[in-house]
Amino acid sequence: MRSYLVLRVVAKLLMPFILVFALYVQFHGDYGPGGGFQAGVIFASGFILYSLIFGIQAAGAVMSRGILRFATAMGLLLYAGVGFYTMLLGGNYLEYDVIAADPTKGQHIGILVIEAGVGITVASVMIAIFFTFAGRRKADQA
Repeated sequence: MRSYLVLRVVAKLLMPFILVFALYVQFHGDYGPGGGFQAGVIFASGFILYSLIFGIQAAGAVMSRGILRFATAMGLLLYAGVGFYTMLLGGNYLEYDVIAADPTKGQHIGILVIEAGVGITVASVMIAIFFTFAGRRKADQA
């Protein structure tokens, strides 16, 4: 894809907008449609676009497999950690009311952290799946 200058320029221009839109969907998920899963898929689609235009090696330099494994684990731990934290505070698993003195504020904080964990996990797993299938083609040709 190195010879397609227009695609490279357009992809570089679109990447910030895709990633900012993913953050908007992530943080707007408390109040309207959207949330962690949708934001994770949008975020991953930005990196997949980057790797389709600039190549798997360039994308791997930006987002290595070690970072993807770490992000997957951190997203899952963030989600589960909120549940165990609510249990330590005397509530049920993922009962956000006990997180703060005001139950409404506790619910807001809880869902924000949960959705962040979901978004991180979905984005990293989607990118890892793409890297796995994209790298498979090279292994078949060798």
